[in-house]
Amino acid sequence: MDSFPVVKNILLLDSEGKRVAVKYYSDDWPTNTAKLAFEKSLFAKTMKSNARTEAEITMFDSNIVIYKFVQDLHFYVTGGEDENELILAAVLQGFFDSVSLLLRSNVDKREALENLDLIFLCLDEIVERGMILETDANVIAGKVAVNSMDPTAPLSEQTIGQALATAREHLTRTLFQ
Repeated sequence: MDSFPVVKNILLLDSEGKRVAVKYYSDDWPTNTAKLAFEKSLFAKTMKSNARTEAEITMFDSNIVIYKFVQDLHFYVTGGEDENELILAAVLQGFFDSVSLLLRSNVDKREALENLDLIFLCLDEIVERGMILETDANVIAGKVAVNSMDPTAPLSEQTIGQALATAREHLTRTLFQ
């Protein structure tokens, strides 16, 4: 029986190699020091590549790493050396596209830091304990938008999707009372 694909970590680093948002799903790096050392050496290896137009792939410390750079952010997905590169690339693309949708195509460090909660919700929707749950950016962004919605916000401050979700919630509540 074949096992399912496993993601070891998803990293979002800035243009200096510092953390913006990271999630580790593997015990390959047991301490925070080991994680930081991995991130620093991975950044040093990939920073001179031209991964701005499409994702690049590399072997690093017996891991497959798929990465892409956008403005001052560096997106990484790491899997074991036996993982399927196309599946890891789909995870990376789903992560990047969902972040892009949620940040309204303004993908840069400042926006990412201001919306860090949405980025972590994206990570939670994409991978759970290393197991890939979803790679479709529209589905991920939709789930994150619903989860991050403030139901007490006035309808005029909500997006159309959020307003419809709020209306559906109110209708359901009134029907079941």
